[in-house]
Amino acid sequence: MKEEPEVFRGKWITTAQFCNLSPQNVFHRQLDRSSLPVIDPELQNRHILFRRSFSLEETDSAVIHISADDYYKLYVNGAFVTQGPAAGYSFHYFYNRVDISRFLRSGMNTIAVHTYYQGLINRVWVSGDRQHGLLLDLIVGGETVLSSDESFRCRVHSGFSSAGTVGYETQFMERYDAAAPEVGFERPGFDDSAWDFARVRRHADYRLFRQPSAQLVFEEIAPAEVKKNKKGYLVDFGGIFVGGFTFRASGNRGDEIEMRFAQELNADGTARYDLRANCRYVEFFRLSGGEDTLNQFDYKSFRYVELLLPQGCEVDLDSLRLTARHYPFTLRAACRWNDEKSQAVWKLCVDSLHYGVQEVIQDCMEREKGYYLGDGCYSLLTCCLLTQDYSLMEKFFDDFLRTSFINRGLMTCAACSFMQEIAEYPLIMFTLLLEYCCLTGNREFVRERYAAFADILDFYREQYADAEGLLNHLDKWCVVEWPKNMRDGYDVDLTEGRRCDTRHNVINAYYIGAVKCLNRIAGLIGEKPYADPVPLEAAFVKAFYDPQRQLFRDSDVTEHISLPGNVFAAFFELFPDRAGVKNTVAMIREKRLSQSLFFETLPLLAFLIREGEEELAHELVIDENSWMRMIGEGATRTFEGWHKELKWNTSLFHLTLTLGALFLTDWDIRGILSFSDGR
Repeated sequence: MKEEPEVFRGKWITTAQFCNLSPQNVFHRQLDRSSLPVIDPELQNRHILFRRSFSLEETDSAVIHISADDYYKLYVNGAFVTQGPAAGYSFHYFYNRVDISRFLRSGMNTIAVHTYYQGLINRVWVSGDRQHGLLLDLIVGGETVLSSDESFRCRVHSGFSSAGTVGYETQFMERYDAAAPEVGFERPGFDDSAWDFARVRRHADYRLFRQPSAQLVFEEIAPAEVKKNKKGYLVDFGGIFVGGFTFRASGNRGDEIEMRFAQELNADGTARYDLRANCRYVEFFRLSGGEDTLNQFDYKSFRYVELLLPQGCEVDLDSLRLTARHYPFTLRAACRWNDEKSQAVWKLCVDSLHYGVQEVIQDCMEREKGYYLGDGCYSLLTCCLLTQDYSLMEKFFDDFLRTSFINRGLMTCAACSFMQEIAEYPLIMFTLLLEYCCLTGNREFVRERYAAFADILDFYREQYADAEGLLNHLDKWCVVEWPKNMRDGYDVDLTEGRRCDTRHNVINAYYIGAVKCLNRIAGLIGEKPYADPVPLEAAFVKAFYDPQRQLFRDSDVTEHISLPGNVFAAFFELFPDRAGVKNTVAMIREKRLSQSLFFETLPLLAFLIREGEEELAHELVIDENSWMRMIGEGATRTFEGWHKELKWNTSLFHLTLTLGALFLTDWDIRGILSFSDGR
């Protein structure tokens, strides 16, 4: 895992407002409310531009190393090149290495960069920390010919202002003023003589590492349909995408076009811009009096745009485009079922991964844009099996292992300033590591991270294990399944924000399962077993097993029996007898997927296949009340639930349930998910 950081010749540059600010610590345990970060409204939503013109004789083999905090968009000679970086912590911050040879020319050239400091505490970036800046080196023919320094011009882009925040303080909606003097700043002939010179940041304690994942790709999506209505136009792009919107328009100076973005329509055919995911997607385009082009910086998740036009405004309908952004995706797997329903579910899951994966594997595309450890394991496994590209999974392991500086038991979301801890999430990752080890054969990668994974289990044992070795009194939120109405009445108080002082089933099944996974991994890489799981299994059976009903109870203080209380135990092979396994299959056959969703569905289906119940597993995948129900409700991407009304804040573009594709392709679950130590 040891890497040497990149040494830049360039300096971190910023504006006078940011250059002398000391970084603010935004990191803490979730339940520690003693030192919360201070919110700085005057620093938020800052769009900061940089420009530099320079002369070149040769342009071959031109590579730029570039990074920014929070984010950048790079232009060379007026052309958009790329954007980034993937979010990271300052002690392991990412830079991008990009070949820009084709954008350069002999003679004068211009580099222009649109950077952004958001300043919100959320799941998107490590922001709110008062750290902004740009860093770059341009290398041509092996020689550094340009570096970021105080010769760069900079200015705040006055054309971007806030139209409110949405989601969990996830992003600012944008009001774009096409009359702002900074419009066109990326063009070589733009006059920046009145701009300030950049300042070098005094506090820029970063260690820079090349981003190990690919740059995003961008697709221009033309409308599937454009309808004129009384107020303007309704534009339909034929499916939900992640990205921005652009078009050309003309009208009176100061007039505003209101843009309502939606994932679905209201009953009257208008855009439902108050999304189910609790985002109000309304933005504005202020006209200059000439012909203007809309510029959007941040992205949204939408299918429809309703344009409300002021009197006298004209829209160039041929210019309407959705710029979809996503991680490079090449499908290298196939659905092994030929029936119509299987093919429909397959397409839904594949398309969702194709257009949903960003710099990281996210959950929903609008409310949170969160880099989540738990459900991210399932989305990543599916994506990697379908593409046979494991680079995002390798980055995922490292990104979340780095959260140990906040808590040895890891955090729920990586590379962000929102502090949350869900107890099961780090334990799910052990199953993913076993999968990675078996699927890729990359034993060296796993060997280098073995000690870090062992330390997670050491933390859980040291902090939460009782005399019998079972976990209790957790100050991390035990979620079991989400939302609450999908837990099959699991009889434990799982309120977020306070300790769970009940010794209960699911967290201990995960814990013992993680120990068994690490033991098998140890066998694969030539290490001794991490721990003997037999005493833990015996304690689990003693605490939770009902020998009369031959099923597991939810906790040691209840008689209630639920689906999650038995699915995880069955998946991790914790039943003391075959009767309990058969009873769990019978329970699944009765309840189907009515009481499983994000965390339980994959182990449920995998358990069935391992038990030889492949027909039942396939039947559940194509059941009218699971993925087919989404499709019946018009889904073009996987929902955050089996149907739109299942949750109170449903995202209509959520990646977790793409896991359906795992059970439609040739995934050798029987050979991989065995939890013996392999010796």
